[in-house]
Amino acid sequence: MNEIDNDYIKDILFDVSKHIILPKFKKLKKTDIRFKNNKDVVTVVDIEVETKLKKILLDLIPNSLFVGEESYSLNPKIIKSYNDNVFCWTVDPIDGTKNYINGLNKFAIMIALTFKNKILQTWIYKPVNSEFSYAMLNSGTYINKKKFFINKKIDISKAIGSISSKYWDNKINIVSKIKNKFKNINSYGCIGLEYIDIVKEIRHFSILSKLSPWDHIPGILILKEAGGSILHFDKTTYNHTKLKNNLVISNSKVLQNEIINLIRSKE
Repeated sequence: MNEIDNDYIKDILFDVSKHIILPKFKKLKKTDIRFKNNKDVVTVVDIEVETKLKKILLDLIPNSLFVGEESYSLNPKIIKSYNDNVFCWTVDPIDGTKNYINGLNKFAIMIALTFKNKILQTWIYKPVNSEFSYAMLNSGTYINKKKFFINKKIDISKAIGSISSKYWDNKINIVSKIKNKFKNINSYGCIGLEYIDIVKEIRHFSILSKLSPWDHIPGILILKEAGGSILHFDKTTYNHTKLKNNLVISNSKVLQNEIINLIRSKE
C-alpha cells in the first residue's frame, strides 16, 4: 500500500472541524450531551465526527476495518479487528471531550492506520489552531511540516508530566510516594496533546494506566518516531493488539527507566 497523503488527511480534519466541531464549541446544549456505559460522557459532535470519518477512511482503503471510540462503546467486539490480516483505522473523534464540553481549548482529533501489530501512520489535529502532527513508520515525526527529533536529558526533579493511576493496585499509596519526586504533576485531560508536548519537550513524561487504543496508538507512533521511549511497567514494549495496561512514555529514556524503577520499588 502507498503512503496516505498527509495533506489529504489534514484537509479532511480541517473540514470536519470547520463544519462539525467548531460550530458547536462553547455552544452545546444539554440535549447534545449524554453518558455512555453510565459513566463516560459523549456529545452528538463526537458521534457525528466519527460517523463522517468512518465513511471517508473506509472508502480510502477498500476492505479496511475501523475501530472508533464511539463504535466500540456499542460493539466491544470490534477490538478484535487489530488481529485481522487487513488494514485497520483507529479514530478518537474528540480526544478531550470534557474539555470540549467545558469550552477549554485542549482537545484534538486522532487517527491511526495499522496492519496487525504495526502502527503505520498516525495523525493528531488540534481544531482550535489547526496544528497538525503526523508520523509514518521509519519516516519521522512532523508538526506543521517541521520535523521533530527529541534530544534532551532531564533530571527527575525538573520533570513535568501526568500520572493516571486508575487501574493500578495500591494506587493511592504508590502515587503519594512518587509524586513529590517531580517538578509538577498535571493532566491536560487530552492525552493526545500531552504526547505532542512531550515531543516538543514542553512536558517530559506521562505515567498511564488504562490504554484504550484510540487514546494511545496515534500518539505512540508520533512519540516513537521522534525518538521518545514507550515501555510498560515490566519494561516490555507497547503492542496495541495485546490490550495491556500500565505504560510510561517519555522524551528521555533515562527518565523513563528512573520512573519505572521508582514505581516498582514502591509496589
